[in-house]
Amino acid sequence: MRITYRKLANKKYWEKRWVDIPVDKPMGNVNIYPLKFSENLIKNSAGTILEAGCGNGRILRYYHNKGYNITGIDFIEAAVKKLKKLDPSLNVQVGDISKLKFEDKTFDYLLAFGLFHNLEKNLNEAIQESHRVLKKDGKICASFRADNIQNRLTDWLSNRKLKHTKDNSLVFHKMNLAASEFESLFQNNSFEVEKLYSVENMPILYKFRFFRSKEHKNFNESFGRNEGYRLSLFGKILQTVLMKYFPNQFCNIYVIIARKI
Repeated sequence: MRITYRKLANKKYWEKRWVDIPVDKPMGNVNIYPLKFSENLIKNSAGTILEAGCGNGRILRYYHNKGYNITGIDFIEAAVKKLKKLDPSLNVQVGDISKLKFEDKTFDYLLAFGLFHNLEKNLNEAIQESHRVLKKDGKICASFRADNIQNRLTDWLSNRKLKHTKDNSLVFHKMNLAASEFESLFQNNSFEVEKLYSVENMPILYKFRFFRSKEHKNFNESFGRNEGYRLSLFGKILQTVLMKYFPNQFCNIYVIIARKI
């Protein structure tokens, strides 16, 4: 386990991020994270779904618009208000994954993309709560920030400018886990891990303008979140080589699919 530290505390970081960008469009590319993995999980269109950490709504809106029974929660009130203002029919509310308000065995599926690594405390309680609200044989699909070369480089790039500031005090930003640690977290809380993936959500190469595709030269987070963070031909080739030979070191997240037992 490794902790990432930044200038902004985790909650303030997410408050600023969701206020600064518009509500996400419903995702349309089923071949990229996270929609690719939720589609692999959700096989029953009549099943009840909880998206914990729904953020700006790209997954929540995708399934809502398709008529699925999906509930979204997020700990950032501003994000929830923006979603409700855009579409009052969305079932979305402020919530804490470590203290869920739902009854036992409420959901068939639980989605938690980019959520658990934000928990400085109560990570184990959050997994237990996820287990509690799932029905028997219910399934969870969750991601976690990888403890690897890619994220160590990302943290170095993000924090190097702090050397030139007068106040270099840092606070908790995210947790990073090795693949085995992430897997054990669920196994120790009565889940059977069915699959663990090494995933390149935003490749490290994308942080350098030179490697981005022509349409992505000027960074637009909403654009990238909707269609994926696209690289130039040279960037794609280099990223393909890195992921083929060193997937656990050059992914930036692990994605797990596990069943409640």
